[in-house]
Amino acid sequence: MGRSGDTPAKTRDPITLAGLVLESATGLRREVGPALERDYGLPSQSFEVLIRLARSPGQRLRMSDLSSQTALTPSGLTRAIDRLCDAGLATRQACPEDRRGSFAVLTSIGQDKMAAALGCHRDQLAALFEGLFDDGEWATLLGLLERLRDRVSPEAARITP
Repeated sequence: MGRSGDTPAKTRDPITLAGLVLESATGLRREVGPALERDYGLPSQSFEVLIRLARSPGQRLRMSDLSSQTALTPSGLTRAIDRLCDAGLATRQACPEDRRGSFAVLTSIGQDKMAAALGCHRDQLAALFEGLFDDGEWATLLGLLERLRDRVSPEAARITP
């Protein structure tokens, strides 16, 4: 191993690190997605968009910001928002500062659905994480993932009211 504090080369492999992050995200989606779709009629793509709206100031985001915060392309996001609008869960609002831009906004029906779904989602995740991390590890992991997110997707951290 070498000097004290040296890290084995295997643990510094960026491919391994990226693989573990992606595999963890895939596993989380696989664990929680089916219940959200079965119990609330929210496929993972819809939930991904709605949770960002639900947790944003004014429960709205510019379409361009929403696109940068999801795994959807701009055209994919447009189709997803169209489906959410058709279901009455979201609506579009014009952006007064930019006539070409628009906001996606959670409707009251969407707010009610997300309030119920988020309770289930939180309980599911709490059970999944139970006993996995102590408080210090939890705080460290959050900080590390925020730094990683800020490096690879800086627009995802930006909130536009």
